[in-house]
Amino acid sequence: MKKWSVTVLTAAIAVALSGHAVACTGLIVGKGASVDGSIMIARNEDFGINNWNKYLEYRPAQQNKAGDWKLANGLVVPMPEQFYAYSAIPDWDAITVDKDGKFYEERGINEYNVAISATTSAEVNETVSKIDPLVKQGVVESVIPSLILPQVKTAKQGVELLGHYIETYGAGEGNSLYIADVNEAWLFEVGSGHHWIAVKVPDDSYAMIANGLRIHGVNLKSDDVLHSKGVFDFVSKHKLLEKPNSSSFNFAKAFGVIADEYNIDREWLGQKMLTPSKVQNTRLAQYPLFLKPDDKISVSDVAQVLGATFKGTKLEKIGKRPMRVERQLESHIIQLRPDMPHEFQGLIWQSFGVLPESVLVPLYSTLTEYPKAYKVGDDTYSDDSAYWQFRSLTSLAAANPDKYLPLLKQTWDKEETKLYKQVANLDQTLIDMYNKDKQAAADMASDYSYGQLERVLSMATDIRYKMMTDLTKSTEKKYSKEEFEKIMNL
Repeated sequence: MKKWSVTVLTAAIAVALSGHAVACTGLIVGKGASVDGSIMIARNEDFGINNWNKYLEYRPAQQNKAGDWKLANGLVVPMPEQFYAYSAIPDWDAITVDKDGKFYEERGINEYNVAISATTSAEVNETVSKIDPLVKQGVVESVIPSLILPQVKTAKQGVELLGHYIETYGAGEGNSLYIADVNEAWLFEVGSGHHWIAVKVPDDSYAMIANGLRIHGVNLKSDDVLHSKGVFDFVSKHKLLEKPNSSSFNFAKAFGVIADEYNIDREWLGQKMLTPSKVQNTRLAQYPLFLKPDDKISVSDVAQVLGATFKGTKLEKIGKRPMRVERQLESHIIQLRPDMPHEFQGLIWQSFGVLPESVLVPLYSTLTEYPKAYKVGDDTYSDDSAYWQFRSLTSLAAANPDKYLPLLKQTWDKEETKLYKQVANLDQTLIDMYNKDKQAAADMASDYSYGQLERVLSMATDIRYKMMTDLTKSTEKKYSKEEFEKIMNL
């Protein structure tokens, strides 16, 4: 997923950048494959360590002066005339890296209901790395949302703009990312310093993404496929594929590393969960890029995939890396809902910490202010940080995982079920109110999301107190009646 901050110990940096120390898992759902006709892009943001705070932020629209725009990683591009408003979830130390705090913003929706989730890191193979090396201050995860969200009005425009930047200034990482609006969703992959590809997800299908490049079997001439100029000639010239086929192009094999168990185990598991009727062997070199689900996919289904382990499957004892890992910083499921009024089409279900031990809170796009607890904290535990309240529950549960982990999951699953129902009811209320008073409807949506952030934080704090009490009791020595009476009478 992300590269380490300069504040992390040098010894840890070497481990984190070894390839498998940091990673994410993602899922894209077409509107015809979801239960409510919404497009969904979702991802776990994972890191190499557990204690890394995230903030909720809203970036207002602004007019800009002509000149250079220097982004947090050093990339310099022409400054756009204006920025559109968008939401983000940057790192706690972003302001120390960028004066505007725009660093690893990870996900967001802009005022035109274009959404981005960036990124799922992917390895670039050694051959490509030598031929078209990555660019040190090129386009990377830490700046992609900040670079694209404030500039585009459609998902396709976002794909084309990002592709332009990569071809012009180069890319600094291999990765996958997801760009969507209410009409379509795109899987975008970076394969080298200057080559990329993007495929529109079929409406009736989903894409399961781990940490390897996934795009294969696509027609480069299709309207649903966009790519860097000369990508086919580049692959042919350098013999990156034995028999390149522009009608069934294997970008992942040409530029990436396929068959890595660290990645394909998760791809197998996600497809098994959503399309159990398609029986597939474990550890195939490549799994289908898109599959149709057996049943329409809900937000809850996406959450179950993002929180999954190999328990009860063929890979239970040998799976390299499940979706749920204890180094999750946050998880998000972004819904884009064409049947809602414009202001309410974008909805982010946001959690902090490890997803199965946390709760997804619905954040309407009208929300521009957040409770203070979601805007404070760093890499050291503090009571006033929302991130730490949720993340500490997993840490406490580690003392007795068989007892506490199921209880946490049951508690938050029950809470999420309530929230799903509340949002369904509130949506109808918002539609009715919108026809009479747009501002009142917007205020209601914002107030609801703000209130839920406060309420679930209070729940997390209460749960932590109860777990601490129970853990303390569990350490008590068991005395006989006589011993206990003697102690109490001292």
